[in-house]
Amino acid sequence: MLVRYNKSYNAVYINVASSFTGFFDKKYNDVEYYFQLKKTNTQLAEENAMLKNIVMSSIEKNGDTSTQKLQARIDSLYRDTLGRNVKYVFTTAKVVNNSLTNENNYITIQKGSKDGVTTDMAVAGPMGIVGHVVSVSQNYSVIMSLLNHNSRVSVTLRGKPFTGIVDWDGVNPSEVMLHNVPKNLKINKGDTVMTSNLSESFPPGLMVGRADRIRLDQASNLMDIVLKTSTDFSNLQYVYLIRNVFYTEQKSLEQATQQQQPVKAK
Repeated sequence: MLVRYNKSYNAVYINVASSFTGFFDKKYNDVEYYFQLKKTNTQLAEENAMLKNIVMSSIEKNGDTSTQKLQARIDSLYRDTLGRNVKYVFTTAKVVNNSLTNENNYITIQKGSKDGVTTDMAVAGPMGIVGHVVSVSQNYSVIMSLLNHNSRVSVTLRGKPFTGIVDWDGVNPSEVMLHNVPKNLKINKGDTVMTSNLSESFPPGLMVGRADRIRLDQASNLMDIVLKTSTDFSNLQYVYLIRNVFYTEQKSLEQATQQQQPVKAK
């Protein structure tokens, strides 16, 4: 009665009640934040471990004198503390646009030529590959998503003697297809599919997805594997741009070799 009919008591009660509920709301939010933080830290730890493995596998050790001369011409940015060449360099970029429902999907990031982005750079997310850069302006770049009919990635099955190509069939944005797998190759649900050493842009060993189910071709000894993508394309906030330091050198040599005319025997 005092609180209801007396304005002074009513004001005091409201202040006390607000402080009381606010105190417990804060405690609840702190607890919720703690558990969310733990989940975030776990994801970051897994991502960090993946990146460390990539770095360890992508460092080229010093070789003979010719290799050492080559190193002298490479910017120190691309060498580790032991003086070894780093083949792949990772930089982050924020996603500002991302399509999922088209037959050919693209992703726009807020980094461009002024940040050193070039076409054909590989792109990965926290948990797996995303695509590769196809167009660059001064401040923005466009990535051809893995969810694109024109996307082709060389992959391998972990622990199995097979290298193949993954692409998207345009149906489910969380699934891609691994084609022409021999039927005599034992595939289990959950088997890991990673980028292979035959990829031009991607480092070997990056996650692509996991085997989910098999599609048999009755007319041949081959089958297709449906993969669940490691990357959640519906919740992509940041990506990693991957620069292959030796990409231009490799492509120039391969193109020059293809253009050479064979010498006719006299």
